[in-house]
Amino acid sequence: MSDQLKVVASKLKSPPRKSGMTSAGTIPTVLTSVAEMPDEALVAQPVVEGLAGSSAATIWRRVKSGLLPQPIRIGRTTRWRLGEVRKALQG
Repeated sequence: MSDQLKVVASKLKSPPRKSGMTSAGTIPTVLTSVAEMPDEALVAQPVVEGLAGSSAATIWRRVKSGLLPQPIRIGRTTRWRLGEVRKALQG
């Protein structure tokens, strides 16, 4: 597990709503493999929440303020490009 994911894991105390958490405070499987995903991968909001260590409301505030990229709408789903999220969170 990368150092960044360990930091995210240490910040997760209780699971956010509908986040795909497996049990209280554990990391969803997709977060453990996110370091291996290509930048072109599309990820759901719970993954962005986990990477940022923030709630859904905070994610949307950051999108509105320009700190996080705008998501892509595919039908009724919302996805973010992983590379754009990584770049925004790094600096």
